[in-house]
Amino acid sequence: MKIVSALREEVHSWRSFEKRLRDLTELAQMEDESLRGELEPEISALEAELDKRAFNTMFSGKYDRDDAILAIHAGAGGTDSQDWAEMLQRMYLRWAEEQGFETEILDTTLGEEAGVKSVTIAVSGDYAFGYLRSEKGVHRLVRLSPFDAAHRRHTSFALVEVLPQVSMDEAEVEVNLSDLKIDVFRSSGAGGQNVQKNATAVRLTHLPTGIVVTCQNERSQAQNREFAMNILRARLLELKNAEKDEERAILRGEYTKAEWGSQIRSYVLHPYQMVKDHRTNYEVGNAQAVLDGELTGFMEAFLKQAA
Repeated sequence: MKIVSALREEVHSWRSFEKRLRDLTELAQMEDESLRGELEPEISALEAELDKRAFNTMFSGKYDRDDAILAIHAGAGGTDSQDWAEMLQRMYLRWAEEQGFETEILDTTLGEEAGVKSVTIAVSGDYAFGYLRSEKGVHRLVRLSPFDAAHRRHTSFALVEVLPQVSMDEAEVEVNLSDLKIDVFRSSGAGGQNVQKNATAVRLTHLPTGIVVTCQNERSQAQNREFAMNILRARLLELKNAEKDEERAILRGEYTKAEWGSQIRSYVLHPYQMVKDHRTNYEVGNAQAVLDGELTGFMEAFLKQAA
């Protein structure tokens, strides 16, 4: 029913677009100069929509239309990297808000002094995974450290993971309850009313792979368990697809191991300002605008290159 609903909505959208185009053509063929002021803005709007529809044809992956799970992990760099992970969290939340996506923070591990060690965010909306899959990889920050008394330049790293939110009836992934170790515990908080008095947080350990997933956002243990299962299924699906990709690469004789440190994008705040994607060479001089959520240009450059 979900697939049928999505297809019905897409067909209706194209028919509506076709009708607007037909009506506009008929008006233009009247060659009435008094209609020019009305036609020109409508033509511009249709051209912009057509560009967007053409771009959406690049979302050809199986899960591109699905919701996404975004996970950010602080890397080498101590407190600076934990602060960088929190900066990335803010950047993606702002981008999602501007795009009209809904977001929900499922799990957060705070840093000792500042920032976060890791955070997991659910992003919901059409093509959420299609857009965000371009962000998967290591992100590097170069700046004057606010945590260094000498105010020296530091380089920080954070790893961004992007997974599709896999529905429970996804046939490709099976999770046997006998393969799971399930722990419940009290959610951590900032103190006072934020401290949970009941054990509602859930930790799932998938014994065959060693994958560990925690979720402690919802007040209900059942909700946390459901979210944790969704994340686990998404990670297992990614693992399965990665194994297939490696097998194909080995057969082609092109297999290279992806290792930590091969950053996909650099954010430089000192000695100059620039954000550059190393895969597409797309770059922006206004780093602050990017950190405020202006990411679509980087995503579109990646998708166009992939297409």
